[in-house]
Amino acid sequence: MQEKQDSQSQAPSTLGKAHPALKAFMCGSLSGTCSTLLFQPLDLVKTRLQTLQNNAQPGSPKVGMFGVFVNVIRTENFFSLWKGVSPSFVRCIPGVGIYFSTFYSLKQHFFLERAPNAGEAVLLGAGARAVAGVCMLPFTVIKTRFESGYYSYVSVAGALRSMYETEGIRALFSGLPATLLRDAPFSGIYVMFYSQAKRALPQEVTSSASAPLVNFSCGVVAGVMASLVTQPADVVKTHIQISPSHWSTADAIRYIYMEHGMGGFFRGAVPRSLRRTLMAAMAWTVYEQLMAKMGLKS
Repeated sequence: MQEKQDSQSQAPSTLGKAHPALKAFMCGSLSGTCSTLLFQPLDLVKTRLQTLQNNAQPGSPKVGMFGVFVNVIRTENFFSLWKGVSPSFVRCIPGVGIYFSTFYSLKQHFFLERAPNAGEAVLLGAGARAVAGVCMLPFTVIKTRFESGYYSYVSVAGALRSMYETEGIRALFSGLPATLLRDAPFSGIYVMFYSQAKRALPQEVTSSASAPLVNFSCGVVAGVMASLVTQPADVVKTHIQISPSHWSTADAIRYIYMEHGMGGFFRGAVPRSLRRTLMAAMAWTVYEQLMAKMGLKS
């Protein structure tokens, strides 16, 4: 009887040791849920800014982030700022989980005995994000279309069905090159800055009670750097994914430049930088704290 009780008490710990990548997936999914819900309005405003047409009269004031916020609330309602949150959840909850579990698995496989250097950190982050980006691309397309205000989809399932029936399976994977050019460098640069910033800090700081704040601060710095570098790819991706005419990456680049000039490639940079920076910093902070509680090294 005692042996049976001992085996039952050991089962959870044995399962935990056998599936560390699953724990990383769960921690990543939870961190993605929190950050997605909190920062969705910034993503919507970013998409609206990127898809504004040049209909304004010469000399009229430019529409900025605050103006879009006010316009959405005035013409729709306050909760319209969370348009696209359903596909964001469908995309981010498993997507962030896939990212962190892939990141954890790659790190455990290649860097079990030592920390990756700067170049290796770039490849580590980029590889994990590329896997998650490809897996979740159809929901990225749907999220972008929900946020743009150009489509009247009622649900994620309805959007999938409508796009498949009217535009074909190709539409669900539109903007793949631009998405990878955005996500892989962002994550690679982010992980490099984040890991190197943490390594530069004294051990007593990173292991103290203020470790979550330190992690968050490192994440903010890393996020700003990565967001600015990858902003043009994000604008190109948005234009491809809201177009029903199967634009190529070159088509989108040409259109943005002809309509808006070089400045068009940086439309929505402020809300995107805020969202991606805060979202990534929060996701990594929550992930690392949950992994520490589970006894796993992130």
